[in-house]
Order: sequence, then C-alpha cells, then structure tokens
Amino acid sequence: MFTSARPPAAALTGLALALAAAVLTAAVPARASTYASVRAAPKAEVIHWWTSGGESAAVKQVAQAYRNAGGVWIDTAIAGGDQSRAVTINRIVGGNPPTAAQFNTSKQFLDVIEAGMLNNVDNIARAQNWDQTLPPPIIDVIKVQGHYYAVPLNIHMQTWFWYSKSAFRKAGITKEPASMEEFFAALDKLKAAGIIPLAHGGQSWQETVLFSAILANMGGKELYLKAIRDRDQATLLGPEFRKVLQAFKRLKSYVDAGSPGRNWNDATALVIAGRAGFQVMGDWAKGEFTNAGQSAGQHYGCMAGFSASTPYLIQGDVFVFPRTENGHVVRAQQLLAKVVSQPDLQVRFSKLKGSIPARPDVDASALDLCARRGIEIMKDRARQAGVTEIYLTPDQNGAMQDVLTAYWNTAMPAERAQKSIANALKY
Repeated sequence: MFTSARPPAAALTGLALALAAAVLTAAVPARASTYASVRAAPKAEVIHWWTSGGESAAVKQVAQAYRNAGGVWIDTAIAGGDQSRAVTINRIVGGNPPTAAQFNTSKQFLDVIEAGMLNNVDNIARAQNWDQTLPPPIIDVIKVQGHYYAVPLNIHMQTWFWYSKSAFRKAGITKEPASMEEFFAALDKLKAAGIIPLAHGGQSWQETVLFSAILANMGGKELYLKAIRDRDQATLLGPEFRKVLQAFKRLKSYVDAGSPGRNWNDATALVIAGRAGFQVMGDWAKGEFTNAGQSAGQHYGCMAGFSASTPYLIQGDVFVFPRTENGHVVRAQQLLAKVVSQPDLQVRFSKLKGSIPARPDVDASALDLCARRGIEIMKDRARQAGVTEIYLTPDQNGAMQDVLTAYWNTAMPAERAQKSIANALKY
C-alpha cells in the first residue's frame, strides 16, 4: 500500500500553506466516491503534457502497458508544462485530483508534498533499491523527509548539441567541435553557407537551456555547481561567470529572425530539414528526429558536450499520485507505479521520447546511438549534475530566467545581467 507521511504543520510555507488550507475546505466527497463493483478494473486518469509527435507516441506506450496490466487509462493531455502543472495543482486543491500526473524531476511539486497532498511510493523505492541505484540529483528532489513521492520514468539530459549531417556537409564542417572556439568557427561556416547556424526557439525556458549548456561547457562542473547549486555570490560576480554570459549573448548573432516565440520542436524541425546546423536542446528533441524517420549517426549527430569532463545535466519525467484514501483509486495508483517502473516499458518509452530509462538495469541494445552514449556517461557519477530546476526553487529559477531572457533580447550589458542574476539567487 501507499502511505502518506505528513510533515509538521510548521513546515508548510508559501503555496504549501495555501494548499494545506485548501485541503481543509475541499469537498470530501471525492474520497467518498464509490464504484459499482469492487472488481472493476483499476481506472487511472493521467494528466501529462506529452503532446508533440515524438512525445505522443511515447506516452501511448505507457497507456498500452497499463491496459495490458488490466487497467483503464484515461488520457488527459494538456499542451505546455506550465499549463499542465497548473491544472494538476488546481484540481488537487479543488478536491478533484487526477489519479496521477506528470511532473519534471525538480522542485516543481515540493509545495504539494509539504502540504501532505501526495501519496508516497516508498514500497516501490524499497523493492527497487532506489537509494543505491538512482542518481543523487534525482533522489534529492523526489525524496523528501525520508519518503519518496514520485516514480521516475526516464532521465533527460537538457543540454545536448544536435546537428544536421547534411548541413555540416554543405558548410564543409568535417568534425564535431571540441571547444567553444571550434563551436563558434562551425557556426561561422554554417552562416557563410547560407544555413541558419543555430536553431533556437525564443522562449525564456529555451534561453535558460542554452545558457546552461554554455555554462557547463565553459565552466565545467565546478563553476556550474558553485553558480547554480551553491549560488555562491563570489562566483556569480566573478570574471569566469561573466565570460559565460558574454559567450551566451554572442550566440544571438547566429539565430534567425523567426526565432522569437518559436516552439522547441519547430526549431528541431529546422535541423531535421537541414535548414539549420545546430540546436541546443534536451534529448526529448531526439523523439522528433525519430518521428521523422531519421537515425542518429546517419542523418543527425548528437554531442553531450565538448569534452569528456563536461557535466551531464539531468532531470527527467516522473509520475506523482495525489493523496487519497479511496481503495479503488489507490489500487489504480499502485498498478500505474508498478507499470511505470518496469525496465521494458522504460526502454520502449525512451526509444520514442528520446530519453534514457531511469532504471540502470535495462537492456539498452534497442536504443539509439545517442541514448547509449547517455547511458554510458551516466555510469560516471562524477559527471552527473542536475539542471537548474533541481537546485533552484521555482521562484529562483524564474527570476534567473527573466534576467537571461531580458539580456538575450536587449542591449543589457553583461555586467548588469551578472549582478541581476547574483541578486536573484542571493536568497
């Protein structure tokens, strides 16, 4: 059985207090709902935001696996992560929660946990020995006060460099760049060949992804963690961090005029078509290449970084289970948790989604070249680091994101952006 360990009321702050208050006023009938027959198949309404081509194909694997296990899958797909999360939280607060919901591996659902509004999944965690097998950055956000509150489905690396083989050939690029200097040289060649050097979607979260890639590759794990995890003021105000900001802004000259407001998958489509040379994006972009019938190593290339020491910035997708005492709903939640945590399903999902399985004990032979590279890198714990959302609260991450977007889109000096980021991450 799932259980729900509630932290002391004093621990509830901010949104958590609002959520806890809402629990007291939420309609209790949701708990008291009954079913015609206790023998009815477990029925799970699942909220998620997997709506692009590759994502949609991937989530169908989860739905079918749940059906194969005897459950009834009710699909509630909501485009956009922010919107999907908002709907999920509003429904939990309002007393009409889904059976399960997708979140990213981050602090996105911390307030909901602190408000005692999720069932924990400690039974699955113990059975699969998550304490020893999952990467520490993942454990740090799904394990709260000794309890696990989310089932990881996959692991994404946020800052892959994707490139078009045909664009490389047209531009005369013969090898993958192995440094920032070589990266800029390749971008110059693409520009001279009449190809969009860098496919970018001008949205604030995409600017954060691009900045994170430059920080990780220029500063290595030490600078990255000091800046993002530790929020060290001396580092954030230092010359090395300023150089990263300057290199990030320099990339603006390599994107096309259609970039502002573009969705990430539309930017990926430019690389797929050979109209753009590079895109810096999470490995979910690989699902779009797969959906277009392209193969890694043949039609496109993938780089996890410029060197073997570049930190591998990970997050992923998880399912969380809103708190309930309804036995039928709990049974549906348990079945879904069991299905999601199976290695075969994680492989099938990742094959289409572009990610790698969360479990380390899978047969990776069916996965593509890029996924196998990712799995190999993950064996080196020294390269593992979390994305910004793992170390920063949503407010901190949002404040930094706002600065980066303003810096990207205006004539803001690097020194001012640097001070603004340091101030945003001070507390």
